[in-house]
Amino acid sequence: MGILDDAKETIKAGAEKAKDAVEDTVDRVKDKADEVKAEAEVRKAEAERDSVKARNEAKEDLR
Repeated sequence: MGILDDAKETIKAGAEKAKDAVEDTVDRVKDKADEVKAEAEVRKAEAERDSVKARNEAKEDLR
């Protein structure tokens, strides 16, 4: 039974390492998605800022 117990422990340790690797990968993907989303929000805010600035300059020119 010693060999069987050793095999079970080895399989269990391998499964735990695989589980940890998958969880790490999921975390990295989620972090990257959050980063891309934040960058998109920044670009949107910058575009909106530029649009408001251009609109205000156009209004000023009309006065």
